[in-house]
Amino acid sequence: MDWISSLLLLTGLLMLLLMLGLPVAVTFFGVNIVGAIVFLNGEIGLIQMTRNVVTAITNYNLAPIPLFILMGEILLHSGMAFKAIDAIERLISRVPGRMAVVTVAAGTVFSALSGSSIANTAMLGRSLMPVMLKRGYHPTLSMGPIMATGAIAMLIPPSALAVLVGSLAGMSISRLLLAGIVPALMMAFLFFAYIVVRAKRRPQDAPPDDPVIRTWSERWMPFLIYVVPLSGILIVVVGSLILGLATPTESAGLGVIASFLAAVCYRSFTWQGLKTMLAETAKTSTMILFIIMASTTFSQILAFSGATSGVVSLVTGFGADPLTVLIMMMIVLLILGCFVDQVSMVMITVPLFIPIAQAVGIDPIWLGVIYLITMEMAFLTPPFGLLLFVMKGIAPPHIRMSVVYKAALPFLGIEMLVLILAVVFPQIALWLPSLIR
Repeated sequence: MDWISSLLLLTGLLMLLLMLGLPVAVTFFGVNIVGAIVFLNGEIGLIQMTRNVVTAITNYNLAPIPLFILMGEILLHSGMAFKAIDAIERLISRVPGRMAVVTVAAGTVFSALSGSSIANTAMLGRSLMPVMLKRGYHPTLSMGPIMATGAIAMLIPPSALAVLVGSLAGMSISRLLLAGIVPALMMAFLFFAYIVVRAKRRPQDAPPDDPVIRTWSERWMPFLIYVVPLSGILIVVVGSLILGLATPTESAGLGVIASFLAAVCYRSFTWQGLKTMLAETAKTSTMILFIIMASTTFSQILAFSGATSGVVSLVTGFGADPLTVLIMMMIVLLILGCFVDQVSMVMITVPLFIPIAQAVGIDPIWLGVIYLITMEMAFLTPPFGLLLFVMKGIAPPHIRMSVVYKAALPFLGIEMLVLILAVVFPQIALWLPSLIR
């Protein structure tokens, strides 16, 4: 069987099983069984697949994933995140579209604490969207900032998806975690600008709030009590990476300890809450590890079948420059993002894209950031962006899916602008990782 037929067999079966609605891990295990029988000599291939599974989950580089997830669960279930949002709301005043601006600010802060786009969107949607709708905000301006800042969690440490991409692609996880910070902050700033400009041009979309007279202590004390100490958790995680004091696993462990101590100090810790945090962490971590187990064998089968080397030879045979190859990869990811979830995108493309990137000389950290920004956009891309469905589930029943789509489009355009800037100016992604000692 030539490499084209092998690639069509594996990817065609993969797409078929995904369209049938099977879970991602089950889908890839099914394809792996077929691939092992066809390309790895039957029973011997199945034995090799079992060995790959053991090797995949005993990788020390994967340890940050459950730790980062636990860190976010502690902050979410302890209620500290909600107190931080209330403190930010008290601080921001006399700004057009104030509640939408508060959403972006709070969402960016919580992104740096949770690392989960879904948790970020769900938390902001439940706490802030009803308030904005009640105050007369247009539904699109109520939902758009929530979805957009929810997706920022994919870029800012602690991002479990960044660890997943880095581990599967063989990248430096610490550098990749740091590389997403500057693009994420650029997005947040542009979200601010869009909201303020829209609120000024269309005041009916963001009615001004009734002025609340607060003393200095009423405005600043909650910020100093809740936001500043919690921001210290991010400083612990990121600072330890930049200064070279800790590996990604160690920095994740420090983040968990800092989050736990914060919950205790704020008297937000309960034993029942701890059980919930650990249970949710176990569920999410198990799902991710199953996916990684399946992905390892899938990459090996692609290599044995000749599909990987065939695609690399095809691309390099055209003599395409690195920028052209990178743009082609982005187009593929954006198209895939309209139909499949982000983890599936990583598993389908990493085994093919990484060898191509190495062959044409694309910086792996630069490529990793492009991956994350593109998948962040996929979260908001109609018709199947995951955060679109999360928002529809949170929104009042009278809000139709078409309104959710309209709410996402302006912010999707801003993310596209940041993606283009990151491609044209690679230092946007590479400057911060270059500071690691």
